[in-house]
Amino acid sequence: MVKLLRFANYALLTLYPVAWFAPLLKAGFILPIFGLTEISVVSGLQSLWENDVALALVVTMLAIFVPYMKTIAIALIHARLLSPRLLPLLTWLGRLAMADVFLVALYIVIAKASAPTHIETLWGLWLFTGCVLASLVISALTPHRRGR
Repeated sequence: MVKLLRFANYALLTLYPVAWFAPLLKAGFILPIFGLTEISVVSGLQSLWENDVALALVVTMLAIFVPYMKTIAIALIHARLLSPRLLPLLTWLGRLAMADVFLVALYIVIAKASAPTHIETLWGLWLFTGCVLASLVISALTPHRRGR
């Protein structure tokens, strides 16, 4: 079981960067928030950095740094280079990353309600959500003690 968790966690180290650049959604008309027809995590962040630095900082932390650092920390626990006692903290950090998925969903709802825009979700949203959920499952199933 630990080997499977280790493999899945290593896969996340590759899948997260793919998810950041993958298209999350596509708008039938240009969204005033982003100025793009296809939006990824990275393109959305670029637009946020131009318009709202505080929100961009929060989203950058939640979408990129927190989940990736958590994944690296879990890999270090699997390699016995970091104490498993940090798992509760890492699980909590994973929940923060899930907040980013909520923000994307909120942007979709706001855009649909405020403009006559056709928005469709794309595979990147599913990939990003899957990465965050997989990370939560991996941290929950990772043994908390070295003896397990």
